[in-house]
Amino acid sequence: MFREKIKILDCTIRDGGLINNHQFDRRFVREIYKGVSLAGVDYMEMGYRNSKELFSSKDFGAWKFCDDEEIKRVIDGIESNTKIAVMTDVGRVDMDAVKPKSDSPIDMIRTAAYVKDTDKAIAMTNIFAEKGYETTINIMAISRDQGPELEEALHQIEEECKVDVVYIVDSFGALYQESTERLVKLFKNILKSKEVGFHGHNNQQLAFGNTIEAIIHDANYLDGTIYGIGRAAGNCPLELLIGFLKNPKFDIRPILDLISREMIPLGKKIEWGYIIPYAIAGMFNEHPKAAMALRNSDKKENYREFYESLLNTALD
Repeated sequence: MFREKIKILDCTIRDGGLINNHQFDRRFVREIYKGVSLAGVDYMEMGYRNSKELFSSKDFGAWKFCDDEEIKRVIDGIESNTKIAVMTDVGRVDMDAVKPKSDSPIDMIRTAAYVKDTDKAIAMTNIFAEKGYETTINIMAISRDQGPELEEALHQIEEECKVDVVYIVDSFGALYQESTERLVKLFKNILKSKEVGFHGHNNQQLAFGNTIEAIIHDANYLDGTIYGIGRAAGNCPLELLIGFLKNPKFDIRPILDLISREMIPLGKKIEWGYIIPYAIAGMFNEHPKAAMALRNSDKKENYREFYESLLNTALD
């Protein structure tokens, strides 16, 4: 599958940081940046740009905040065409602390928002665009919000926002290929002046398959993480995505080196990936927080009880 417009964004540090409160050390982040640069990946998302007035640096690592100076330390001396992205959440960023693009190592700012917060996301994104950044709006938990409100939000984004890319985000890993197709076609039909992106979660082992489905229907911005790392079941594995695209600008070998050298040892310390409780949460279109709590309890393998608890909730 070769299409020149396709861009890959690596979320390894940002989505992986949701497992360990963003406490990756600088060496690890630098190694990931080197590897994705050698692999030809278009963007690397370093983490969140959150306000230190809302979140304590005692509880979270550097990648919860992504200070410009810390990013500069990571990328210093590395020759790379890979652009730097960060994510912001509506209501959690100090807008005044975001410097103009000309004064920052950051290239792209992504705004995560639910449909109900579209007004706020547009306002934030327009400010980022005016400061010179590439921008995206990532519409979260879309599996729960596919009605007329979504269509209204997309029309509003098309008419009022300077955003470059609008992302379909399967936060709960609940989408199937048919729903992915419908959503990409809906986005493409309304967003005539924007690109469409896809970010899949792997609760039901469908993140890669749904990403392929999004590609087929002309989504050109695609997210992945090395070895699928990410909160709970994780994300579309970057190595599978690169292998599928067969684009000569991408080289899978540096990613395979990172898996051997960095991700396999890390997987012995923190848990992510397809596990039955996350699959059950995806089946019920539920946030994985209950499944994550189960994995941290003394009933971590009691799958039937967990299934029935969600079933009973759904029936209530």
